[in-house]
Amino acid sequence: MHSLPVFLRLTGRAVILVGTGEAADAKRRLLDRAGARIVGEDAADAALAIVIDDDAAVARLKARGVLVNVVDRPALCDFTLPAIVERGDVLVAVGTGGVSAGLAAALRQRLEAWLPAGLGALATGLQAARQALRARWPDGGDRRRAIGAALAPGGPLDPLGATIPVEAWLAAAETIAGRVETLVVADDPDLLTLRDARLLALADRIHHAPDVAPAILDRARADAVRIAGPLPDAAEPGLTLWVERRS
Repeated sequence: MHSLPVFLRLTGRAVILVGTGEAADAKRRLLDRAGARIVGEDAADAALAIVIDDDAAVARLKARGVLVNVVDRPALCDFTLPAIVERGDVLVAVGTGGVSAGLAAALRQRLEAWLPAGLGALATGLQAARQALRARWPDGGDRRRAIGAALAPGGPLDPLGATIPVEAWLAAAETIAGRVETLVVADDPDLLTLRDARLLALADRIHHAPDVAPAILDRARADAVRIAGPLPDAAEPGLTLWVERRS
């Protein structure tokens, strides 16, 4: 990755905006939506700045240790601003590191048509059920597996399909039994089937042959355990994958 995506909470925080014109107006609207307090270059309490067409201001701000976004100048940017899809508390950001704002915008438009309006309500329902989820599954791993299964394609809380209220799912939810799946994959992650990609995204742990390409393992959840070696004799909770390289 050339950048680490993060979501910054800007409500009430100072952000410097330098410049005028349409580009500045667009950035001002974006900062207003995020709740930022927009200030001038001299503000001492700002850690972030957005600059339009002012190289001298960029140099001054960087000298103060302020992180700067320079509109249409990716080589000068300490951070970039993604294209955003918003569904209540659900935010999807698409970035290219400033390489092509047009590409990011085109992907955002596709996502706007694809992501249902009810995503925000689903997120709110899960937040409201947090204590009930902890009571139902005190173990964090069991809780994550149950939520993952419910949100999986075709599950009762499938975010891209028809869902039932979170409370109804929670009342009927059962303990998720451990299971093992096998994947036989090529070296190119673009050749993964939809099933392969889904299993990698859901797996709690991955046992793999030593010649499996790292690019394949990178498609798994960041917190999934990766073990270069055979499956254990005893079944483990959640989803375990055995991944081997296609000959």
